[in-house]
Amino acid sequence: MTTNRVVEVISISSFRIEKLTSATNVDWQHPLLEIFRPQGLPQSAKPSKLYLVPSRFDDEFDPDFAPEPTSARDLPELQGWTERFAHSIVEIWAGRRSPRQVESLCHHRIFSELVRQSGSQKEIGHIRKIHIQEPLDGICEATITIRYEDRLRAMLVRFEGIDKRWLCTALILL
Repeated sequence: MTTNRVVEVISISSFRIEKLTSATNVDWQHPLLEIFRPQGLPQSAKPSKLYLVPSRFDDEFDPDFAPEPTSARDLPELQGWTERFAHSIVEIWAGRRSPRQVESLCHHRIFSELVRQSGSQKEIGHIRKIHIQEPLDGICEATITIRYEDRLRAMLVRFEGIDKRWLCTALILL
């Protein structure tokens, strides 16, 4: 038994290729091709703006001795510094550390509130996560999640770069 194959021959007398559009973006509209789209040149990074007036809490200073804002590039590394500060605060709240150990790191109003809260927690909390934001150069706002037994709490901290060091200007345990 033999089978006959039928083959159709198509002849094209003229073949013409036309560009559909002159827009360069059209070539990359297919979802699979999107990952191969050439990247544009990176934009030059603008220097971040340094805040000009540190928190004063109605303190009065001689203009020659007023606190000077400091850029973040002139301050200690933020992630490790925030983690060490948070551990110290959690131990102070548990009554296992003296508040005097962080006195130079806090504004005097924050320090007096910390002394009042010293020993207010029954146990030392375990730090779970630290989220750091820098809204302006020389300002850090951090949210730290802390586990106390079966309860999860948040500590909010604000640091300002003042006189070549980070200074805690807000400290709240939610």
